[in-house]
Amino acid sequence: MDAMLLAAGRGERMRPLSDTTPKPLLKVQEHSLIEWQILALASAGFKRIVINHAWLGNQIEKALGDGNSYGVEIVWSPEEVALGTAGGIVKALTKLRGDTFLVASADIFTDFDYGLLSVSHALINNRNLAHLILVDDHRVSQDFDLENNRVVQSEKPSLTYGNIGVYRRSFFDGLIPGQPADLGNLLRKAVQANQVSGLQHLGKWDNVGTPTDLARVNNSSSLRS
Repeated sequence: MDAMLLAAGRGERMRPLSDTTPKPLLKVQEHSLIEWQILALASAGFKRIVINHAWLGNQIEKALGDGNSYGVEIVWSPEEVALGTAGGIVKALTKLRGDTFLVASADIFTDFDYGLLSVSHALINNRNLAHLILVDDHRVSQDFDLENNRVVQSEKPSLTYGNIGVYRRSFFDGLIPGQPADLGNLLRKAVQANQVSGLQHLGKWDNVGTPTDLARVNNSSSLRS
């Protein structure tokens, strides 16, 4: 199964650091945020990773190259203007192989085992359009709940979409390549239709969105500890 890392965001909340360095290239300990993700995917057996970019994207391509040094193949999906989370995926669909693929943000810091998602047929059956990883982190807004491994909505949700999921290609049916689109809106519709399964990750997970977040994770224990 292919993986895709979303790396096209401007990183407004990370300014001024992101004015000259794209957020995925900001360092956490010995690696950049996106390198941690690539290394985790490679360790889990993923061999081919599609990466989109927009803001300062040439820096990301120069830093990572073709992926050979990480033991993977990197395929680039540049965007002239960032198309949003779903829009970026739709633009990259021609580069993603197979009916299902993993999508993750390039700027989260997590010890999640991507090997749990490497066998997509065990996660997505004919009933599902997506399989999401949820986390319990009240520093960010809560989106959903889990009931019997189904992602559901409630009046007071307790869990957050951890920016990691496996998606069926048909999840994006109806979206126009090159047009901006938000993944959150699509997810809420699919959850309401009972088409999304999920798993809660209980380990390390940080959404590194601000300089304060970056300082916090740099002072935390390493993912390799």
